[in-house]
Amino acid sequence: MTASLPTSPATLSTTLAEALRASILDGVLLPDTKLRLDDLREQYAVSLSPLREALARLGAEGLVVPTDKKGYRVAPVSAADLEEVTALRVNLEVWALGESIRKGDDRWEDALVATHHRLTRLEGGDRTGDRLIAWEKAHRAYHITLFSACGMPVLLRFCNTLHDLSDRYRRLFLARKAPDRDVPGEHAAIYQAALARDAAGATDILRQHLQRTGTNLLRELTGREG
Repeated sequence: MTASLPTSPATLSTTLAEALRASILDGVLLPDTKLRLDDLREQYAVSLSPLREALARLGAEGLVVPTDKKGYRVAPVSAADLEEVTALRVNLEVWALGESIRKGDDRWEDALVATHHRLTRLEGGDRTGDRLIAWEKAHRAYHITLFSACGMPVLLRFCNTLHDLSDRYRRLFLARKAPDRDVPGEHAAIYQAALARDAAGATDILRQHLQRTGTNLLRELTGREG
């Protein structure tokens, strides 16, 4: 089935990168899958130039890797990569949240209230089909909003990329597994501390939240490898 994409070259490559990113994060394109350029050109009805630009963007984000024959593969997964992503995410997101609490204005607070409310509405009950898609969007929006007021654009880009890299592991290995912890409670605790401008409390809870996720992911990954 051919996807319908915009015709402007810049918009086309951006939209194509977003579509491919979503397929990788959702597990439609599995780790180490070879990305055949001719197949992708046909699927999205695009020329080679915007496709290569889109893949180059995803390469810079660590979601695809180049091959010897000027092609690409979806980036593989490994325990070492997951541990690095988790460590970087813990350090950078915790720093960014602390800065957001210090610098965030009323608009940041309003955005945080809205994204947490949206996430809370989707936390309970069955998470499959459209509801799972809606939860994933709300979950990402909530986490990104937490550190969005840090005032450092480069840090924001790193945090966004690391969140996506970590999210790929979570969707591949934990998305359909019943959690062994109170994740909604953790989200609520971070939210409440952030709104109270308790930087020490909020960053400590976020650190534990991210570390628990990383530990659970590593257990699932190494268990399947074994």
